[in-house]
Amino acid sequence: MSTIATPIPGPLEPARFVERPNRFLIRCRLEATGEVVGAHLGDPGRLEAIFVPGRRVWVRPSADPARRTRWTALVAESPVGEGWVSLDSTLPNRLVRRALEAGALPELDGWQLERAEWRHGSSRFDFLLAGPGGRRLALEVKGVNLVEDGVAMFPDAPTARGARHLRELAQIAARDGWEAGVLFIVHRKEARAFRAAAHIDPQFSAALDDAARAGVRVMARLCAVALDRATLGPPLPWTDAPSAAAQERPGPPPPAPLRNHRASRSG
Repeated sequence: MSTIATPIPGPLEPARFVERPNRFLIRCRLEATGEVVGAHLGDPGRLEAIFVPGRRVWVRPSADPARRTRWTALVAESPVGEGWVSLDSTLPNRLVRRALEAGALPELDGWQLERAEWRHGSSRFDFLLAGPGGRRLALEVKGVNLVEDGVAMFPDAPTARGARHLRELAQIAARDGWEAGVLFIVHRKEARAFRAAAHIDPQFSAALDDAARAGVRVMARLCAVALDRATLGPPLPWTDAPSAAAQERPGPPPPAPLRNHRASRSG
């Protein structure tokens, strides 16, 4: 059992989902008082399987009196009726950072955290890792809430930004002394495998295939969510990885030279 965990800050109040007026706001009825309140939502995905009327959610009050929305939605009841799902878009990064600092990711054995929020060109990647022989690895982390028939899928809505990140990771991986990876953190404990949601975003799916062919590491892991913490789970297989023959095909064209990673610390 993994001991790598990150807390979910409380106190949390149980509520029932009412509606979602926009991507970053839900309305829910507090169980304690019956009051309908607005709660900020950090996850901009569609979350259609999660947000159905009456579904239990847990919200945290804000101590900031000037804040426009007093509540923040952090956890929801799982669509399968057992367990919980994180609604906090920052949780996967917090969890992966703890795992990197503890050296608890065998798939990244030998790599150490150099910095978070590494900027390259017009994009920012979640982590920059340092490896043997002065090598560097750019790592992007994605949270996954969509699961169908035991298969976790990303994205649950088209994401041009996500596809762009993959193309840039492929370019980074093509450079001497550099590697790149993307790690999908799956919040649904019933998941047994991972694949790209090609039926939702074929461009992202194609970009993921191209990135893998270019040498980008594609990884996925479970994350066990409770009301007070999220714990790192085991790896999940990527079920639609390109075949060995497909991986022999050339990847994206080489990019412009990378900025020196040390000079980028101010960005």
